[in-house]
Amino acid sequence: MSAPLRVLIADDELLARKRLTRLLAALPDTEVCGEASDADGVLSAVRAGGVDVVLLDIHMPGLSGLDALALLPEGGPRVILCTAHAEHAVQAFEHGAVDYVLKPVEPARLQKALERARARGPATSPTSTVSTPPKPPGSPVRGLGRLPIPTRQGIVLVDPEAISHASLEDELVTVFTTQGDFLTDFTLNELVEKLPSEHFHRVHRRALLNLTHVARLEPLDTGGYLARTLRGHAVEVSRQSARELRRMLGLRRGVEEEG
Repeated sequence: MSAPLRVLIADDELLARKRLTRLLAALPDTEVCGEASDADGVLSAVRAGGVDVVLLDIHMPGLSGLDALALLPEGGPRVILCTAHAEHAVQAFEHGAVDYVLKPVEPARLQKALERARARGPATSPTSTVSTPPKPPGSPVRGLGRLPIPTRQGIVLVDPEAISHASLEDELVTVFTTQGDFLTDFTLNELVEKLPSEHFHRVHRRALLNLTHVARLEPLDTGGYLARTLRGHAVEVSRQSARELRRMLGLRRGVEEEG
């Protein structure tokens, strides 16, 4: 008889955690070893040890589930993303998730994901190798306070406040700034990690947006927005990101259409 999989449930919604607890209780050779409501709780639990698998939500207060996933060591607990949104699947697998389960989680689908995690074998990295969360948002470059953007013409040093957005077109990323627009070898994921998270948000799989440069949000039929920057650029905001923006701005659904 194999040892039970020790599963950590990480979701900021209590009802979601309770549902996963019920589903896990009905599965053989599986036990819940703890719960976390944010990424810091996940990292603390993993650091303490005794976790084989993490069922990880993406949208949580503070660091996101993807942020937490990136901080876990190679060979650490296997991570299964549990979320209502499919658009983050590519990022999840890039960061090493073993599976990606859409909510509402179905018992058979959860069992299949856990079997996949078990097949990967036990965690091999010491829990002490869990990375610490990044320092509070601020200067992306120590000392200079500017972001070095590798371009085909050389390295351009840009004040993050001057960046309005970055977009991916034909596998190439362009960074739009008040100093000009720069084609760069950085990926959008790398820019997300380097820029202050209180201003910069991944609003679409192909766009990163500095909210301080947004002049207007125009509703789209898809449920998303078209963000108009102060320089007149248009940046598409996905439906899920539009939801997050409404929460940040204290807007009720539809209130922007009523004005």
